[in-house]
Amino acid sequence: MKEGEPSADILLVEDNPGDIRLVTEAFATGDSESTLHVTKDGIEALEFCHRRGAYEDAPRPDLVVLDLNIPRKHGVEVLEELKSDPDLMTIPVIVLTSSESHEDMRQSYERHANAYVTKPVDPTEFIETIQSLETFWLSVVRLPTWVR
Repeated sequence: MKEGEPSADILLVEDNPGDIRLVTEAFATGDSESTLHVTKDGIEALEFCHRRGAYEDAPRPDLVVLDLNIPRKHGVEVLEELKSDPDLMTIPVIVLTSSESHEDMRQSYERHANAYVTKPVDPTEFIETIQSLETFWLSVVRLPTWVR
């Protein structure tokens, strides 16, 4: 976020413990004052965003980082629901996945993903990629905070 703006709430939707650890590490060593929230499946992610059930006191995410291959509800379905909801559609969603499938990429952009990023295999490159995303989305881009 720009200087003088409140810190960002980022929702990571990821079920792989190793990837969660790397993303957490990348944000912890980054420049922003962001708060990272983690859900491990598609249903939990939607509950968080809609502030339902166990997540009724959750903050509205400023940014969602979404894996596609998650349990209970596929990431493409989560993306479609987020982008079709007038209250949530302005939240930027970055698809962060190991899939290099053109079909997954096409489906993600057709459902209005703001970015599609393939996870690097090398842990150092993975952390650098996350830090680049953090810098771009939280320092360069102006996020829609008027709907908090």
